[in-house]
Amino acid sequence: MLSANARREEIYHLAVTTGLASVEELSARFEVTASTIRRDLALLNGQGRLARTYGGAMALGAHPEASLRQRTGEAFEQKHAIARWAASIIMPGENILLDAGSTVGALAHELRGFEKLSVTTPGINTMQELGDSEGIQVDCLGGRLRNVSQSFVGPLAEVALERMSFDRVFLGADAVTAEDGICEADHAQTRLKELMARRGNSVYVLADSSKLGLRPFHAWARLALPWTLVTDGGADPQQVRKFRDAGVVVELVEVSQGLRAG
Repeated sequence: MLSANARREEIYHLAVTTGLASVEELSARFEVTASTIRRDLALLNGQGRLARTYGGAMALGAHPEASLRQRTGEAFEQKHAIARWAASIIMPGENILLDAGSTVGALAHELRGFEKLSVTTPGINTMQELGDSEGIQVDCLGGRLRNVSQSFVGPLAEVALERMSFDRVFLGADAVTAEDGICEADHAQTRLKELMARRGNSVYVLADSSKLGLRPFHAWARLALPWTLVTDGGADPQQVRKFRDAGVVVELVEVSQGLRAG
């Protein structure tokens, strides 16, 4: 059994990586009483490391929303491998919707030079990538600009979507779980993602393996089945199993080649 100090460090680590830790889950995990866990949380709270919540705690400042510029350099090879795979399934003449985000932005880069393609997006990075591509028609979803994500959200974007439909929809994610779908920092973003997913014949969530199973924020986009998770081959097999058991199609991409691994 872990010492009290080691247990508290592990509790803090879990709060940072999952976003939220409940008393019941921690009690079962560490095989100690709920009152012991509450004392641990109180101590961590007193140290300024955790904030108490109803039934548990969350890490203070553990998950500030990163800017698009910051996220573009994270998991670079994985994101571009995922983007290459996604580009390989798009057919000439299709009408597709590209979400905002760094991985979907990498997909937009892969589409440069495509012919007879129609792309709609709320993401400024996609507009910049495809703005000078003669063979691609680009339509922009207007609305309120979120500076941190460099994307448009809100009622204007939502109303525009009501008059559109797409062959394929590609969504990004700050995190994604088999139970609750896409996790984001902003409710307006999750609302728009849900509406986007409803307008597509096929829906793909592009998320590198570091994002699977995490809960860094408290805004969620629930996606109706069927949808496809496209991630890299470094994904935790237990996480992959959870998604497949939930009815989600999972495509694993080999990072070195951008080809399907299984």
